Amino acid sequence: MVDMKRDRPHLHMEGGGEKELYTSPKRGDSGLPPARVRAAHARKLEHAIGNALSEARRKLEARDETIAEGERGFYLEFEIPTAERTALDRLENKPKSIELVAVRLPEDEGELISATVFVPEKSADFFVKKIEAYRDEDTRTGKPKNEALVARIEDIHLAALRSLFTDDMTLFPQAGRQAWWEVWLREDRLGTFRTVAERLNVVLKEHIISFPERDVVLVLANESTMVRLVGNTDAIAELRIAKDTPSLFLEMGAVEQVEWAADLAERVNPPSILAPAVCVLDSGTTQGHVLIAPGLDPADQHAYDNSWGVGDSAFWNGHGTAMAGVALYGDLEAALSGNAVINLQHRLESVKILSPRDQNDPELYGAITEVGITKAEACAPRRRRVFCMAVTSDIGLGRGRPSSWSAAIDQLCYGNGIHRRLIVLAAGNLRGDIVAAEYPDANDLAEVESPAQAWNALVVGAYTDKITITHPDYADWEALAPAGDLAPTSRTSGIWDRQWPIRPDVVFEGGNLAYDGVNPASAIDDLQLITTHFRPNARLFDVFGDTSAATALAANLSAGIIAARPELWPETVRGLVVHSAEWTPAMQSRFNAATNQTQKMAMLRRYGWGVPDLGRALMSALNDATLMVEDALLPFRKDGSNIKTRDMNLHHLPWPRDELLALGDQDVELRVTLSYFVEPNPGERGWTRRHRYASHALRFAVKRSLESLQQFRTRINKAAEAEEVGTMGSASGGDNWVLGSIRDRGSIHSDVWRGSAAALAERDAVGVFPVSGWWKEKPGLQRWERSVRYALLVSIRAPGAEIDLYTAIANKLAVAVPAS
Repeated sequence: MVDMKRDRPHLHMEGGGEKELYTSPKRGDSGLPPARVRAAHARKLEHAIGNALSEARRKLEARDETIAEGERGFYLEFEIPTAERTALDRLENKPKSIELVAVRLPEDEGELISATVFVPEKSADFFVKKIEAYRDEDTRTGKPKNEALVARIEDIHLAALRSLFTDDMTLFPQAGRQAWWEVWLREDRLGTFRTVAERLNVVLKEHIISFPERDVVLVLANESTMVRLVGNTDAIAELRIAKDTPSLFLEMGAVEQVEWAADLAERVNPPSILAPAVCVLDSGTTQGHVLIAPGLDPADQHAYDNSWGVGDSAFWNGHGTAMAGVALYGDLEAALSGNAVINLQHRLESVKILSPRDQNDPELYGAITEVGITKAEACAPRRRRVFCMAVTSDIGLGRGRPSSWSAAIDQLCYGNGIHRRLIVLAAGNLRGDIVAAEYPDANDLAEVESPAQAWNALVVGAYTDKITITHPDYADWEALAPAGDLAPTSRTSGIWDRQWPIRPDVVFEGGNLAYDGVNPASAIDDLQLITTHFRPNARLFDVFGDTSAATALAANLSAGIIAARPELWPETVRGLVVHSAEWTPAMQSRFNAATNQTQKMAMLRRYGWGVPDLGRALMSALNDATLMVEDALLPFRKDGSNIKTRDMNLHHLPWPRDELLALGDQDVELRVTLSYFVEPNPGERGWTRRHRYASHALRFAVKRSLESLQQFRTRINKAAEAEEVGTMGSASGGDNWVLGSIRDRGSIHSDVWRGSAAALAERDAVGVFPVSGWWKEKPGLQRWERSVRYALLVSIRAPGAEIDLYTAIANKLAVAVPAS
């Protein structure tokens, strides 16, 4: 760092060895004639700006124009005494497009202000001319020209990255360490910045905050990447650290917490009487919390055992109230930090399924869960809801084999084919010490806990974007998981036997751990979420994380979909959550490194289909280039004494053929998601062909470019026959699918095909067809004649194409996509 204290006179060396003592003209009387002081100050600034401009030109010449975007220019940093801050306004010049972008005030009054200015290349000589005029010319009143600016400048440098950093310098990321940066952008330059970020493969959060003259985006990068961003665009005004500050709220005193909570409560509009609900199955909920009360009616609190009461329990550390806060608001930090009105679109229900005195017998949890669900439904039978449960057990795990509890969950979701339910479950957390050197291998070896073996539930793991540590007590600690990767506590299905479902289905934010390089990792407040505390008389906020927080976030998002489209089936809502999920760049890099299907399967069993997004889910349901089908088929038929599979449903896709052909070889993506529920048969009898767990299975296949409809039907029939003899995924392998045959596990399947737009134009049909299950193998149980329903989501994306695919599809789609 340059020492910015300039209280003493400076010694300036001239060419002939003569030494001239001077101070800047506005810093006191040096005893020298004013003309000599003026000339010396001008020479000093001319020398400084000359060096800065030479270095700026060198960097501009080296700029990679294949990456760069926006007006060519550079940043200059000016040092000005604190007492002369009025000169800051004079650093700008709108006609020359010179803009003051960032000012860093000193900690002590006697130090210098650092002011950073963006200067277009075409205006590079602007300040040189200002200084020359100050040196050589006087105004009509006899004062030096530009004295109000030039005389107040102590020094000029070519700005470095730190020149744009307006936060506390102790927060500046260490060399090589990635961090989330708040990037404050100059007016109307968001598109320019995104273009350069995309060319540099820099991760940006989708959401932005807009102010007059500034847009704020979150960027994941290290220092060297930020230098490249600054050097290749004219967009950046200032930089700050994106502060996840749970510790700010958690370390508040009781009175201050009350004030913050009261402010939020005043901005909350309760949900309507017709709003859907998130029903939290846990340790009860403290309804009297000022932030819980708007969304939870006392009549919607229940308990498995009425003698337990419905309030939360100290035995479980208020876990149910913590779940409720996240299920209602998401991460409470965002709601507390903002000032917008919050219109709650869903309400809460609470069912206490955990004894307030001790642990329940794990063998009874299936029955306890069922009783809890039926109690909530009996109270409000017509209400749409999503059930949310983060209670798990590590007893009797068997590499994916169903338990009585998970089978009960499947039965509750299936609802005897009549009353289907959406249930969101946690994948479970690692127990004991977590050692940094063992991440993420330890996660891959820690199998998902019961009841997350369930096929029909939406099973949620945890990832994290929380890597910023601001608390001074942990200044030398590091976040364990990289941004966008698996949370250190999240379990996976990496060691499960191949026939069992992919778990988790999706991942949500679950917080991170920090480590000091010696001891096991710890959960610190900076890397966790904020939620509601179960004892509001003592404190209002609590720290929360792991797959419990992730599961509550998943329920929150699912309820958001139901609120927007209350007529959708539970299978469809689950399908939309998965269909909206994407792998983060950190996850995608792991998939890209996978060289075979076995390695891809390992990644899929770690991350599921990635991180969902409510905006993408609702766009898929409302106005994206996505087709959503809710349909049914009869999977089996009776032929004499034998049960055989029936024909498939064939859905014709109304692709905008002309528009796609016009795009030619441009890359496009086709994504297909198929979601359905099975009836479980969990008796442990070896899981042979006759003793299958699932009642039936469905598969999807997409017509290929050079394939006729008849050839397509023939291929699918052969694929169904092949699965009868144990050949998995013969209809889905190869053909440019990202996952191919490994997608065909469980009762939800999603995959992405990549190819040319012209090839996609010919892929205009998708078939949904049945494969065998115990309904077929056990005709005596009279299930073979049952209909099964499914949700099918098909979307196309043409990144970078200047074409409105949605409108083109909508114009062709006058009615729902038919099945034949």
